[in-house]
Amino acid sequence: MARLADYFVVVGYDLDKRGGSEGQGHILQRFPEKDWEDNPFPQGIELFCQPNGWQLVPERERPSFFVSVLTDINSERHYCACFTFWEGLDNPQLPKAEASEVDEDEVPGLVQPAQVFAPKSLVLVSRLDHTEVFRNCLGLIYAVHVDSLSVPLETVIGNLLTCIIPVAGGSQINESPVCSLNLSVPQALACDWLLGCFQDQPCQEEREESLRTITLGAGDRQVIQTPINDSLPVSGSSVAHLFRQLGIVNVLYLFCAALTEHKILFLSSSYQRLTDACRALLAIMFPLKYSFTYVPILPGKLLEVLSTPTPFIIGVNSFFRSETQELVGSMTLDVIIADLDGGTVTIPECVHISLLPDPLLQQTQTALSMVLDPELEMADHAFPPSSTQPSTLKIQDKEIRAVFLWLFGQLFHGYRWCLHIIRIHPEPVIRFHKAAFLGQRALTEDDFLMKVLDGMAFAGFISERGPPYRPTDLFDDLIANQVERIRQEECSPHKVMNHIKELAEQLFKNENPYPAVAMHKVQRPAESPGHNDPKNLAMFPLLDDVTVQLFIDHAAAKLQTAPPVVKAELKGMVPSGPPLGDIVDRHGHVLANSARRLEVVRNCITYIFDNKMLEAKKLMPAVLRALKGRAARVCLTQELNQHVLQNRAVLDDQQFDYIVRMMNCTLQDCSHMDEHGIAAILLPLVTAFCRKLGAGITQFAYSCVQEHMVWTNMQFWEAMFYSDVQNHIRALYLEADGGEQSIASRGQQESGPAAGGQELLGALELASEQSRLWPTLSKEQQSERVQKEESTVFSQAIHYANRMSYLLLPLDTSKNRLLNRSGIGDVESVSNSYVTNSIAGSMAESYDTESGFEDAESSDVANSVVRFINRFVDKVCNESGVTNEHLKALHTMIPDIVQMHIETLDAVHRESKRLPPIQKPKLLRPILLAGEELVMDGMRVHLISDGREEATGALGGPPLLPAEGAIFLTTYRLIFKGTPNDPLVGEQVVTRSFPIASLTKEKRISVSLSMDQFIQEGLQLRSCTFQLLKIAFDEEVASDLAEVFRKHMHKLRYPQHVQGTFAFTVGQSGKTLVEHKTKDKNQSIKTLSKNLVKSAKRTIGRQYVTRKKYSPPTWENRSSLQSELDEDELSVSEELDQGSLTLSSTIRSSDRQTMSNVVERACCRDYQRLGLGTLSNSLTRSKNEPFRISTVNRMYTVCRSYPGLLIVPQSIPDSTIQRISRCYRQNRFPVVCWRNSRTKAVLLRSAGLHAKGVVGFFKSPNATSAGPSQADSTSLEQEKYMQAIISSMPSYCEPSGRNTLGGFTSTHMSTSDSSDKLRQPKIGALMKQVMGGKEDVPGTFSRGALGQRARVISLSQPRVSGKVRNPPGGKWGSIRGSGRLSAYNPEVGNRLSSKESPQPNGGPSEALFLRQQRAYLYIIGDKTQLKGGKQDSFQQWEVVPIEVCDVRQVKNSFKKLIKACVPSSATSEPSMTFHRCLEESEWMCLLHRVLQVSVLVVELLDTGSSVMVSLEDGWDVTTQVVSLVQLLSDPYYRTFDGFRLLVEKEWLSFGHRFSHRGAQTLASQSSGFTPVFLQFLDCVHQIHLQFPMEFEFSQYYLKFLAYHYVSNRFRTFLLDSDYERIELGVLYEEKGERKNPQVCKSVWDYIDRLNKKTPIFFNYMFSPEDEEVLRPYSFISNLKVWDFYTEETLSEGPSYDWELVQRGRQERLAEEVPDKPDTTTPKSQRCIVWPCYDSRSRVVPDAITKLLQDLQSLEAELGLPPEKWKDTWDKIKANQRAEAKLENRPSFNNSLLMSSNLSHQRRSQGVYLPESGVGSSINLAMDRETSTTSTPVAGRPSTSTLYSQFQSTESENRSFEGILFKKGALLKPWKPRWFVLDKTKHQLRYYETRQDKECKGVIELAEVESVIPGTPTMGAPKNIEEKAFFDLKTTKRVYNFCAQDSPNAQLWMDSIQSCLSDA
Repeated sequence: MARLADYFVVVGYDLDKRGGSEGQGHILQRFPEKDWEDNPFPQGIELFCQPNGWQLVPERERPSFFVSVLTDINSERHYCACFTFWEGLDNPQLPKAEASEVDEDEVPGLVQPAQVFAPKSLVLVSRLDHTEVFRNCLGLIYAVHVDSLSVPLETVIGNLLTCIIPVAGGSQINESPVCSLNLSVPQALACDWLLGCFQDQPCQEEREESLRTITLGAGDRQVIQTPINDSLPVSGSSVAHLFRQLGIVNVLYLFCAALTEHKILFLSSSYQRLTDACRALLAIMFPLKYSFTYVPILPGKLLEVLSTPTPFIIGVNSFFRSETQELVGSMTLDVIIADLDGGTVTIPECVHISLLPDPLLQQTQTALSMVLDPELEMADHAFPPSSTQPSTLKIQDKEIRAVFLWLFGQLFHGYRWCLHIIRIHPEPVIRFHKAAFLGQRALTEDDFLMKVLDGMAFAGFISERGPPYRPTDLFDDLIANQVERIRQEECSPHKVMNHIKELAEQLFKNENPYPAVAMHKVQRPAESPGHNDPKNLAMFPLLDDVTVQLFIDHAAAKLQTAPPVVKAELKGMVPSGPPLGDIVDRHGHVLANSARRLEVVRNCITYIFDNKMLEAKKLMPAVLRALKGRAARVCLTQELNQHVLQNRAVLDDQQFDYIVRMMNCTLQDCSHMDEHGIAAILLPLVTAFCRKLGAGITQFAYSCVQEHMVWTNMQFWEAMFYSDVQNHIRALYLEADGGEQSIASRGQQESGPAAGGQELLGALELASEQSRLWPTLSKEQQSERVQKEESTVFSQAIHYANRMSYLLLPLDTSKNRLLNRSGIGDVESVSNSYVTNSIAGSMAESYDTESGFEDAESSDVANSVVRFINRFVDKVCNESGVTNEHLKALHTMIPDIVQMHIETLDAVHRESKRLPPIQKPKLLRPILLAGEELVMDGMRVHLISDGREEATGALGGPPLLPAEGAIFLTTYRLIFKGTPNDPLVGEQVVTRSFPIASLTKEKRISVSLSMDQFIQEGLQLRSCTFQLLKIAFDEEVASDLAEVFRKHMHKLRYPQHVQGTFAFTVGQSGKTLVEHKTKDKNQSIKTLSKNLVKSAKRTIGRQYVTRKKYSPPTWENRSSLQSELDEDELSVSEELDQGSLTLSSTIRSSDRQTMSNVVERACCRDYQRLGLGTLSNSLTRSKNEPFRISTVNRMYTVCRSYPGLLIVPQSIPDSTIQRISRCYRQNRFPVVCWRNSRTKAVLLRSAGLHAKGVVGFFKSPNATSAGPSQADSTSLEQEKYMQAIISSMPSYCEPSGRNTLGGFTSTHMSTSDSSDKLRQPKIGALMKQVMGGKEDVPGTFSRGALGQRARVISLSQPRVSGKVRNPPGGKWGSIRGSGRLSAYNPEVGNRLSSKESPQPNGGPSEALFLRQQRAYLYIIGDKTQLKGGKQDSFQQWEVVPIEVCDVRQVKNSFKKLIKACVPSSATSEPSMTFHRCLEESEWMCLLHRVLQVSVLVVELLDTGSSVMVSLEDGWDVTTQVVSLVQLLSDPYYRTFDGFRLLVEKEWLSFGHRFSHRGAQTLASQSSGFTPVFLQFLDCVHQIHLQFPMEFEFSQYYLKFLAYHYVSNRFRTFLLDSDYERIELGVLYEEKGERKNPQVCKSVWDYIDRLNKKTPIFFNYMFSPEDEEVLRPYSFISNLKVWDFYTEETLSEGPSYDWELVQRGRQERLAEEVPDKPDTTTPKSQRCIVWPCYDSRSRVVPDAITKLLQDLQSLEAELGLPPEKWKDTWDKIKANQRAEAKLENRPSFNNSLLMSSNLSHQRRSQGVYLPESGVGSSINLAMDRETSTTSTPVAGRPSTSTLYSQFQSTESENRSFEGILFKKGALLKPWKPRWFVLDKTKHQLRYYETRQDKECKGVIELAEVESVIPGTPTMGAPKNIEEKAFFDLKTTKRVYNFCAQDSPNAQLWMDSIQSCLSDA
């Protein structure tokens, strides 16, 4: 029973404190005046009566009513019902105004009213929430006062304060009647009547009615319906209103925000709505109760409360909206604002509300919309039902609440299975195992549920609903009995609705037990006409407190004398509902493990305990993979449990090692929460399995499984502790009951709730039974039970202190490896902070190396563990009710436990070190090259798998990685050699290596191996040979040794000077590597370099020296060579006169040797081949030769990076050259490097111009100048130089001027007119592409490149009429497109694509005709360099501006390419796939760009124009372009000799900076690796793919060069120019005798020697056409990724050090030979090839290589001297040619390759771009007439048919062929046909003629039964002997044939017969 009202208060306006802007209220009267003992009077009521503040108003307002809620210090809520009305006052401001009239004038507009109105509030304070009853009661009091009824107010108030009603139970409970006072009773007798009330005992019916009915004695009558069960909230219709105001989604946001503890603020202009909204939010949270600040109506004066840091639900009047927003804005912006009037919910950006897990959220929203808007479903129905109105508000309210109850039923089902009952007496203490609950619900990742379970509301829920013996309510019933129904119906919304309606019905019944009874009779104030008249309203009277108090006292006295009400509490055992496990399994959330995997785990454990170690070892990798699944982990723990006898299992070393590895693997995938309880089940096992180390010393498994996060998680230990305590307490009571089950229960001990569902049910049942019996026990029995439980908890605490010290103290306490995981940080705040000062004594040290505690003593480890355990013990013992004495005893015990354990561990650690190490794989020694020496011997490491999937078995096959072995550092390479960890491939050898010089990035990493618990230090080493070594050092490798390894590696990678590289140090002893004492060798070369430098010193000018300072290299110990160089250093301070700049024209005798060497160089040989001049005396040379070889740079004085001999125009003297060179960057002036033998056009190369030179160079000749300045003269000399080059061209000398675009067919061109017509417009298109079209404005390189890919430039093919073309109109506007003046002629492209440039007057003038000419010389220049100046249209050269790729771009692109091809780790992100990364690297775009420019230059040269490539410094892109142009234009460079010559000439002699770009020394380390030469090789590879028959060398040759140009094995690619090579004495030494024949110093010599031995570099398809010019496709879609970047051979490492590979194979063969006699079983011929392990070319060689190998082995068997493979090959080709001539076949079919079908290859590209507007695909099978190849020699068919996309007749397998007459079918004549016998396809095919490609018919030889001689039949050919006929009988018919003669017929019959017999 409870009082309906505790206090009645009258609050009025305080007239005494009305100063200031706001008035105040004060309590006028309060009843009772003394506080109730059980319920003190709440303070601050006057604030809540007028939340907007106490103010006087000029007009009377209507009475208002609302309910505020106050919460007291005990979290009790008080409902304050405020009824406010206004009373008239005389205006207190008027007298003041009159008094001050003299002093100040009144403001004329403000007339003060004579009367104002003050608010007065009647307040009821109650602990019950009956809003409507309060409204009626206060309204009645007001009505009595206003209408001056005859009832005294004291009587009404006295009655009100003495009303006692039941809290719950509706009317079913038999209670004494409620006091009711009658109107007729006079006031004097009221008290007596009151006493009589308590004495009456009416009959049952009256009692029931009176229970529900109250009256205050003013003729009123009210029914109070108390809820049946007071645990369910009462909501009226507030929830329905809330959803109407805000909508479904908004309320769900608020609901989730309230549950996840966010701040919520309601705004409304109505107070009652604020209260209702807050009440509604709390109602839908049921069964959780809100436990934070809850103020439905916050007074304006208390708005500061909003700045509280804790969560809250607060309502504020909209009147304070601006103040609220300011306040909320100034504080943290984390308040969610719900505006009830506007229907909006505002969530700040910084607030993240976790929403319900997904299917639930959707189901809840659906259910809510079906409740709130039932018409929605039918909205689209053709025949909607007549009405589907939503329920009434009150019913709807309950339906909504039922939805949320249903939702909580789904969220919390099974929660009782995760309760730990840790004390039963005196009060049940219950803890919730959150991790197990989340794990079994498979919701560990769910943010919402995680926050709810961690929240205060849920903690309250567990403490309230956890006890197993208590009254139950609707929610308990839902969880216990309806979970299964919910689960089955959740997919059917209508069934869900039915369920919700049932729940709603129960909720409604609870709130309205008697809905039919509604007898309300309450007096309301009369609405009289003079209602607002102040005269008619008296002031609310002062009440007589004595009278009221008398009522209260009488009632109290009566209650005391009345018999006590005994309310029978309906307690019972709370059912738990269905266990979690089943539900989860049905949902399929459990990770499925196949039975086979579990079988593997069981077998492996059986093998281990049966000591079958070899079998176990084989299964181990499979087991470790299986343990990723939860079922397998559970299986493992179950199996291990079976091998524990009396809590102990002693193993031998190997068994122990395997068991520990499996445990580590199992724990590795457990999260720190251990949601599946795996760590919980393993915990007793790690203290059970052990091994004996020595006398009395045992090592347990726990010392090897400590490196897991779960052991440092306090919540894990708590859950484990509670679980064990529960088991023991259960056992305690089972024993007490004398049951035999205690033994069984011990077997189940230590198991988490996940495992023991049945046992847990027992514990709660037991607790329920004990709670029921508790009141019946005697005091002694009670205290005995309490004591027993307490001591059980205490003993478990000691046990856990031991367990925790086992798992937290490291084996080697000196290592301080205690917390290098996330740290056992301050668990209270669940933070991982390393240093905290909390009182609980959190870890102050983390022993993480970064915290600076590396040298901490072991005692510090002990201290931190002690502190951690102390905190744990404090927490669990306080919660479990352990006495203080016991707690103190524990605190003194813990340090001793830890210390004792440390002493035990020291002994174990000492002994474990003495153990023989676990047998690790033997370290395999690598094979070294001659001269290669080990710098550091092998260190044991693990090679970890990276992002490439092949080796890990992810793409099929056994995993080769990870592998265990050793890393070796030699003077030349880094080598890993080892064996895979997986025993199934354990006998294979894994090798990964790369040259130390190719190392591009080294990074430290930490690696955790799956089998090991330790985190190991590792290195990730990346190489530019596209290799990645990811290694983890074995624990036996000391960390300082790893550091020494790194230092040595760096020293070798970046030597002080190039002489420290392997190519120079090879063959020297290892010490010289470190000490660098270089012996003085080859004195003559030193003298030469000395002479060179001295002469350079004499001839060089000071101006040059100051601009291009040269600092000689330095290295560590300068030897005699260094001292000589020191003398020769160029002195900058020397004053030289200008005259010494001119070189003498004769060569001095001391330089003779130099010159003879220079002449031998590649350049000179090539110049002579091209006919560009010889080095005869310049006087005797014929003057008509246009070019000469100049010796101006013989001393490398003009240009340090050019070769000594250069080709320049005949007419240009050396002095001019010296002056011109200054205009160009690095003095790299234009020189000729190649001449087209047909058109005589030349290719020149130079660097870009200096800015000064540009202006002079393009200066308009008409501009006047003040005087002949130096710049002018230089510019004129430059013009002369260009003119000299143009004059050298034969086409220029022709007077007829036939070099216009229309008829550019000079005698030097051997192409036909028709092929030229096709080619001409194409150049323009090409040019536009290279320079960028209109939409391709100059921008970044990548834009341009990507733009080219997408665009199709279509040029229609105009006809030629005479000499001038009239192409379709259209302007080529890319140059002016950028909107700024350009430095180049805008008509270059027009001229090239032969488009007219219209004159202003419209007529073609002379100038137009001239402009239409093709320029004689095109200068390919950089866009950025060609600014300023104007070009004259009459000059004969033109500039083609292009955008070149920057060196930085190449560098960055290469980095990304490496990461794409060799990723460091596997990723599943779609943005990180191989093709996406490849695209982002833009490497293909760069190749496209270079190829595009090269093809353009090839076209220009082929049409007779010379080209000068003048880009950047002339040594990167320029070199790439000129090399590719020569390769494409000149077949010679596509042979071995030619390619070598090309590289030597263009790359080495012309000074590509190999050392600088390859970052070969310490000085160039910062510049980084830039693979310019690799890019060139990739371009060659692309061309090779498109034209496989044009190259003598194979793809392997290119890969070999790509590998060795960075390997530093050879000296070829070292240093930056010939000058530097001469200076170091390495340029000409290769010709001299070698001291060590094994060591090859030049890569070319090595290739030559290797090529003689094996055809590895040779391309069998080589079948060149004469003078073939190649024009490859360069679009990105035509380019392929070079397999050099992606392939690897783990069996032998890179195959580019040939002798290593050969020796490795011989060793492997030698190992295999002894085994052969033992093998009795026949050896299988099948060969398994692993793509990443084997070398495919070796294991599965191509046919020709295989045949050559077979020949060699046959020769060896026969004892013949081996013949060189080249001789054999040449013989075969010669024989085939001879046969071809005999058979009169065209000669181009003469090579072996004709047997293969090369449909996708092509010899020559037809059209570079589609010429039609449609952009159709290009047909490669072009006829001879339309093909653009050079016109072939007459009588030889075009080879383009070879590359047809269709199978040509030539490329089929023809065993025998010839003409036969065949008789047709019935009544058809004999006809001659060309027959082909095909052994391969087992067919006899026939064609119309020999040339015919389409087969007329096929006879399948499989169907042939016999071949017999035949007889002539009717219509047979005449004059043919009879024996020439034969018949072929098949299963279907008989074929009649006739050959030319009888031998021929016999030959055919024999051939067919042999085919049949072969089959």
